[in-house]
Amino acid sequence: MQVPAPRRPAERTGPVVARALQILGAFTPDRRSLTLSELARHSHLPVSTAHRLASELVAWGALERDVSGCYRIGLRLWEIGSLAPRGQGLRECALPFLEDLSQVTRENVQLAVREGPEVVFVERIAGSKAVPVLTRVGGRFALTATGVGLVLLAHAPADVLEEVLARPIKRYTDRTLTTPHQLRATLADTRARGYAISDRQVTMDALSVAAPIQDAEGDVVAAVSLVVHYGSASPHALAPLVLTNARAISRALPLFG
Repeated sequence: MQVPAPRRPAERTGPVVARALQILGAFTPDRRSLTLSELARHSHLPVSTAHRLASELVAWGALERDVSGCYRIGLRLWEIGSLAPRGQGLRECALPFLEDLSQVTRENVQLAVREGPEVVFVERIAGSKAVPVLTRVGGRFALTATGVGLVLLAHAPADVLEEVLARPIKRYTDRTLTTPHQLRATLADTRARGYAISDRQVTMDALSVAAPIQDAEGDVVAAVSLVVHYGSASPHALAPLVLTNARAISRALPLFG
């Protein structure tokens, strides 16, 4: 009888890594702290497996466990995430210019990149009397509604655009663009004038103007936006401020991957 060859370490490691990522993926902005049973349920794993993997992740620092026994994301992940050039490197380069724009306007200033069919917010500076927004640093949002999302979608590869338009488009307000025809026209306007306008598409009290940030090769790698109370200023009056800021960041931005 032939004895089966032992499985190689890589073959055993793959599923374990996938399950560990399921554990981490159970956490969301609405689920920042989870009990073991909640962790198992949201990661779709047996409780015993979730407990074993969570213990290993706690030991490594990817998770922390509080005095009540609940799990939460650990600082080690933040340390690792800060090494991502499209996040921390971009943020460090852009931050002085974002702060200047915030001081001049006293409004919300946002910096974002595209990750697949979504926007990821890298930085947000809120003025003392700025309009409330739904976005947060590290949070994701649809490309189809925010100013930065429209800029990034307007300059995205054709396959990304078609993927986004083929999906159901989420409506946030009565003014949200939800048809491919509307979005294609808006994206064409965005490319033609060099900036995007999101007019009450996310909340009915907010207007956003966004502009592209380019790397040394001329590719759009990020977007910056100014979000103000609707009716407080014309988007065409805000555009020069945002465009100037985006160009300044582009000039200062080293080529990054």
